[in-house]
Amino acid sequence: MARALPPRSMNSMLTPRQKRVLDFIRQFIRQRGMVPSLAEIGAGLKLNSMATVHKHLRTLEIKGYIRRPPGQYRAMELLPLRRPPAEAEPGSLPLAGRIAAGQPLEAIPRQDAISLAAITRGRECYVLEVRGDSMVDAHILDGDFVVIEPVTRVRDGDMVVALIDTEEATLKTWYREPDGMIRLQPANPRLQPIRLEPGRVQVQGRVLGVLRRCGR
Repeated sequence: MARALPPRSMNSMLTPRQKRVLDFIRQFIRQRGMVPSLAEIGAGLKLNSMATVHKHLRTLEIKGYIRRPPGQYRAMELLPLRRPPAEAEPGSLPLAGRIAAGQPLEAIPRQDAISLAAITRGRECYVLEVRGDSMVDAHILDGDFVVIEPVTRVRDGDMVVALIDTEEATLKTWYREPDGMIRLQPANPRLQPIRLEPGRVQVQGRVLGVLRRCGR
């Protein structure tokens, strides 16, 4: 999967599986003139679990691709792609979403901006809002903002945005173990590290800085 970048179109924020679901819905509507049911989506994509179909649709709804009125069969609306404002404050960075500092959580795209030019020093970066307390001993709290430089290669001890199984993003410190496994280390003694085979985790960025609102 491509590294996480500030959204130019919303397709850049979809995982491959979510994009397959969205593409299927679009093609179904074009060919049949109506939206597919859960069963038709499952059959078309060879997904045996309706819970999996519902999860993908819920994610597409959260990310702003579709709208589903509650309790209405086949009531689904494809929403137009949202784009960043054409003009932004000089030196501002896109606020790309939220990143879990607890249990892994899909980053949800947003359309705000934060001025952080002094931190980035000319590098192309973006901002994520932290949710969770797994990095508290690194002085990163729930509700803080982290400045991310999009990179795919990091060193042991770097704090990274890690994508697990192409689905879930989490904020942790990166280590490669002697046995070849990857350890994603929280900074909270109550939580256990996450150990994964290298093929299951991808680095999408490195933390450059942390921001906190005053008066919290």
